[in-house]
Amino acid sequence: MAAHAAVPARRRGIDTHGWAGPIAIGVLYGLYASTVARHGGPTTLNQLWLGLVSAVVLAAGIHVLHHQGTSLRRELRAPAWGVLVGGAVGFLFSLSNASVLSSSGLGLAAFAVTTVAASYSFYTHEDAAGRPAPH
Repeated sequence: MAAHAAVPARRRGIDTHGWAGPIAIGVLYGLYASTVARHGGPTTLNQLWLGLVSAVVLAAGIHVLHHQGTSLRRELRAPAWGVLVGGAVGFLFSLSNASVLSSSGLGLAAFAVTTVAASYSFYTHEDAAGRPAPH
């Protein structure tokens, strides 16, 4: 007869599960944002702060949508991802001294593409109740 497997003891301390991906994306985004804001000149403290703040905001947004977004319906979760991606793309493009209209247009295009792709992914990988579909 097989022995019963013991339940592993829960570790104490800070739970970092799920932060590796958002932090990596946030760091890359922040580095790119500070590089674009330089415009070929020397690095300043303001550009480093801009990169740090944008990295933290994007990483926190990704983490919240990834872990708390499942409480939203599919019809609201897909545009939420679209808003995050569209805002991030539009902000990066605006750092290159592009016009407000072109930055907004690119952000809206990224919003639309991300929303459609996320909707398709959610509808094909979940059942009607929002649980992962059996394959």
